[in-house]
Amino acid sequence: MRELGPGFFAWCDEPERLDALAATLSALIAPGALIGVLMDESFEARSVDEALAIARARFGGQTSAHLSFRMMLSGSRRALIDIRCHSEERERQVPHGPLTLNPWGKQDFLSSDFDLAWGRGPRSIQVEAVVASQLILDDLEDLLVRFCAPDASGRIPTGACTHGVHWHAPVDMCATYNAKAEEIGRDLALSWVHLHDKDSVSRIAGMSLQALRARVEAAPRGALVTMKGKSEHSRSLSRETVLKALAAPPSALLDALGASAAPDDAWRAAAPRATAIVDLTRQIAETGEGPPTWPVCTSTHGHIHFVKKHPPFHVRRLASGGVVLATHPYCSLWPLWANALSALGLMS
Repeated sequence: MRELGPGFFAWCDEPERLDALAATLSALIAPGALIGVLMDESFEARSVDEALAIARARFGGQTSAHLSFRMMLSGSRRALIDIRCHSEERERQVPHGPLTLNPWGKQDFLSSDFDLAWGRGPRSIQVEAVVASQLILDDLEDLLVRFCAPDASGRIPTGACTHGVHWHAPVDMCATYNAKAEEIGRDLALSWVHLHDKDSVSRIAGMSLQALRARVEAAPRGALVTMKGKSEHSRSLSRETVLKALAAPPSALLDALGASAAPDDAWRAAAPRATAIVDLTRQIAETGEGPPTWPVCTSTHGHIHFVKKHPPFHVRRLASGGVVLATHPYCSLWPLWANALSALGLMS
């Protein structure tokens, strides 16, 4: 039985959802790939235009668009993925997310098995874990951006990725996308409203930052939500902390997140050799020349323990003006947020 890959989610206004689906499909599909279209009937399309014509003719009411096709990953790899586009009526009944994307299996996207060129020197679990994280995060960030921002339209203001199957609080996800970097506080406000008021994230993700702030302000003074933090200051998030973060200059919040994303000593110690291995492995794949590669499994307890104990974080500013926060799918973004809020003196 195939173990599902990570889940990707994106929010979009209903009138623009099929246009967003069209742009995403064009950005992801592998050349020559067939497209399975499942709606009230099943179809096989040989082009993006044909698939979209089928979807546009049947989308709406209780009918969602479900497309399956092969997409391109780095290194000429391909992965089979599903994209679903849900109508507002369907979302009101069963909230999944206006747009969702799932690789068919971990072995296609979140693989823990690699052929690596070690070069000289002994093997190291720490180095192998860093190598795997670098490769996985490269694919994860690339797919999230191509899913949420396939063009310059800005139709999708926010999206996220998780190792699970549901769209949870953004700070509990492994990656988030925001079309406007200056609205990075949306992740925090959306998380707090979801956890405090129990609203489905997919139903409130499209709210303006001002509306989310008003929802936080409407809560009782001193209200807290429980967080999965390891330190005492990171085990809860208060209404007051969220409001202070939203009142802070966005540049200060982004700078604090960037500083908090710096790797710890254990990660820095393993990173140079890991980078050299990744570069050499890619060179061999491109040229067919170089030392032999060796199969490496990075799903052992030791590898996973290292990643969870020393989670990698990326804060990536996009040329479009957006921003991506990301970590390994086995981890969450909350430690990054907790450290950034603490550094700014906002944790109450």
